[in-house]
Amino acid sequence: MVAFYRLDFAAAAAQLKTDLKSGLASEEAGKRLLTYGQNRLTEKSRRSLLAIFFNQFTEFLIIILIAAAVISGFLGEWNDAIAIIAIVVINAVLGSSQEIRAEKAIAALKKLSVPQVTVIRDGAFRKISSTELVPGDLVLLETGAFVPADLRLAEAVNLKIDESALTGESQTVDKQSELLTEDNLPVADQNNMAFSGTVVTYGRGKGIVMATGMATELGKIAELIASEVETKTPLEKKFNDFGKWLGGIALLICAFIFLAGFILKEASVAEMFLTSVSLAVAAIPEGLPAVVTISLALGAYRLVRRQSIIRKLPAVETLGSVTVICSDKTGTLTENRMTVEEVEALGERKLLLLGAALCNDARLTLGDPTEIALIVAADKEGLKKEELEERYPRLLEIPFDSKTKRMTTLHKYAAEKGFIAFTKGALDVVLDRCVNLSSEQKRQILSQAEALAQQGRRILALACKRYELFPDKLVETDLQYLGFLSMVDPIRPEVKAAVDKCRQAGILPIMITGDHRLTALAVARELGITDRETEVIEGRDLQGKDLTRYRVFARVSPEHKLDIINAFKSKGEIVAMTGDGVNDAPALKVADIGVAMGITGTDVAKEASDMVLADDNFATIVGAIEEGRGIYDNILKFVRYILTTNSGEIFTMFFSILLRFPLPLLPIQILWINLVTDGLPGLALTMEPVEKDIMKRPPRKPDESITGHGLLWSMIGIGALMALITLSLFVFGRGESLAKARTLAFSALSFLQMAHVLNCKSLDKSLFKVGLFNNLYLIGAIFSTVILQIIVIQLPLLQNIFNTTYLSLNDWLLVGGLSLSPIVIVELRKLVFRPIKLS
Repeated sequence: MVAFYRLDFAAAAAQLKTDLKSGLASEEAGKRLLTYGQNRLTEKSRRSLLAIFFNQFTEFLIIILIAAAVISGFLGEWNDAIAIIAIVVINAVLGSSQEIRAEKAIAALKKLSVPQVTVIRDGAFRKISSTELVPGDLVLLETGAFVPADLRLAEAVNLKIDESALTGESQTVDKQSELLTEDNLPVADQNNMAFSGTVVTYGRGKGIVMATGMATELGKIAELIASEVETKTPLEKKFNDFGKWLGGIALLICAFIFLAGFILKEASVAEMFLTSVSLAVAAIPEGLPAVVTISLALGAYRLVRRQSIIRKLPAVETLGSVTVICSDKTGTLTENRMTVEEVEALGERKLLLLGAALCNDARLTLGDPTEIALIVAADKEGLKKEELEERYPRLLEIPFDSKTKRMTTLHKYAAEKGFIAFTKGALDVVLDRCVNLSSEQKRQILSQAEALAQQGRRILALACKRYELFPDKLVETDLQYLGFLSMVDPIRPEVKAAVDKCRQAGILPIMITGDHRLTALAVARELGITDRETEVIEGRDLQGKDLTRYRVFARVSPEHKLDIINAFKSKGEIVAMTGDGVNDAPALKVADIGVAMGITGTDVAKEASDMVLADDNFATIVGAIEEGRGIYDNILKFVRYILTTNSGEIFTMFFSILLRFPLPLLPIQILWINLVTDGLPGLALTMEPVEKDIMKRPPRKPDESITGHGLLWSMIGIGALMALITLSLFVFGRGESLAKARTLAFSALSFLQMAHVLNCKSLDKSLFKVGLFNNLYLIGAIFSTVILQIIVIQLPLLQNIFNTTYLSLNDWLLVGGLSLSPIVIVELRKLVFRPIKLS
């Protein structure tokens, strides 16, 4: 088979049966998708359900518990052995289901992060998922885009591609569309090809898809890059370390209980061993890191509903700590729905609009909103973009550059039997290059534009340069000024409220724009970001200034964003930064939260970001921060619940040994409590709705201690209270029988934990203010746990397994009434000591 680079483009199109003007028909593309498969590399296979299930049995304590069940069987305690194994299996099923949910959520997020590409199908420009590309598709390339498949280039206008991901060469490659005839050219020398996984750094191009998925050059070496290393988030690591520390203490207490029981002969060695192991399993929060992972993954998936696509899981936890949001103005604070309001032509109005339509990379319905607005303005005057391009074909161009703030295109100009170049850009930049204006005229034009800028208008100027002969090179000097167009970009209606919410939440909103300072100030005043001119600074004046004093940065290029981020980070701020262009990528990487635009953002910007806004909206960032705070808040609630209830179990056993009581709880009962109370109710806490005042609290400090908010005191106080009530009922029941005493203690400890889970719905607000029924998952979990506990006690078959006895209605009323004690105590504490400081 002839190498793709040795095929003439027309021959390549003929081989793939592609029409060079209209591209593939949708029906044909669908057939080819079935034939060639999706355009994606083969991923590392996901773990099977069985692998996830059996992985639940690899925890050290679970292995000990299984060993303990085996020992019980050898000792003839078959009820205990079977019950322990059953509980371990049920626990594994619950753990597996949560892991699967988390994996599915992460997989769904990956699908949402797939790049979009522009193709020509059915004779029209279309945006499709890169996974839907098939051989024969015509693909358009632009600056900042990832090359989605291996392409034979048909057009390459100043096209430069970074192929370092494929070849290892750091220098960008100049591309062209001419035929290459040499045999066996290495990939690095095939400069009429664009390869999957590489990045367009400059210019634009068009190519025909020759290979997709594993058939691409990248696919051929996919095995070398397919290994995926799973990394833990900082929060997972923090909870993992905390769990180990707490586990060590719990093991020491359990060892003490075992030795004390053995020495005091309160039970047999086998029974004390089994009790200690069961208590260790119940008390050690070995599941904390897993719950953090699940909470973050499911939280990230919920953020999709708020139009926020999380690309990196640690971003979910960082969101709650953000103190500064640096936001682009256009498209994020505004609607990015440009409309031309004034056309101020120096001479011929038609020539100005002709330049606006031709020096333009957009289409009427596809492209940058500013350029679309220019096309619409020209279209209203009868200047149709498609017709103009046929009549005045583009021959050369200097693409737009955020540093120079201008672009230039050269066209065949039939009207004068020569050529004409149009330059479009910022007014001051264009005026500096024009020679047909006096200094006074330039001053008047700038004054007129400033008056419009104070009304929030965006200004773009055009100039031209005529050539009799085709120029070897475009030079943007000695231009003839044509005029300017002013555009209005409405402020998003929801942004002002979002800015206000930021201020209440202790978050500083910063505006960054390439626009004129007066335009920026007008928008900032309307949004409530600032009304002081002293808090506005231009990019050229940043050097040597304390940038944290300013709230609006005008005439800024992407390179300045790094300076702004570093200035705020040096003061200890946690910075979220928005960006959409190739040059924004370094800033997005350096920011604590890099936020890329989903609609206008380049693939490079998205790849560098932590989060992508599906709607490019500032209010969405604020909503994501609110959700991020809620996710972290719920993780803390889960931790508080698990640790305080675990301490109740430990204190109950610990004090019973000191008081030389018989064991108030048997191993099987301890394991049951751990299964039903830690499982569904604990996880349901992570589904709590975001508290209404969460955006009226200051941001969370990243180094905040897990044991903050009085957690240790709560563990001691609530744990001791649970032990006191449990042992009091145990003593009360002993007057009748040991079985009755243990049944009362068993039920009390379960019900006490169900009462306390309601306390944990808020760390500082009354349960009755938060709302008892605002989390139906939790109500369902509590109801299920209570019903299961009653069945275990009252059903004769299960009484034999769990060593319980029948309880009367009065007994249940006594247990239920005393179990409400934690709610009463915590409600009084919240009333007296409210509010807890949450920062």
